[in-house]
Amino acid sequence: MEYTEIIGFAAAILTTAAFLPQVYKTWRTKDVSGLSLPMLLIFFVGILAWLAYGVLKHSPSMIFANTITVVSSFLLIFFKIKYRNK
Repeated sequence: MEYTEIIGFAAAILTTAAFLPQVYKTWRTKDVSGLSLPMLLIFFVGILAWLAYGVLKHSPSMIFANTITVVSSFLLIFFKIKYRNK
């Protein structure tokens, strides 16, 4: 594995891990008042674009990170819609 992919995986793990506590907290508390739906939607589309870019560049680290982040951001969008009236 090239050193650039090692750096990419380190960055992927850190940035993806930083996002997961928010998903867990939102799921646990069902409090979505601090989440902006437009921001989440824009972020989701951006991550999909990064995932496509990673696939086209054949970058395992980008594919790994953005796949997990797409799922995480989708969950936040789902929670925002599901719990909006609670």
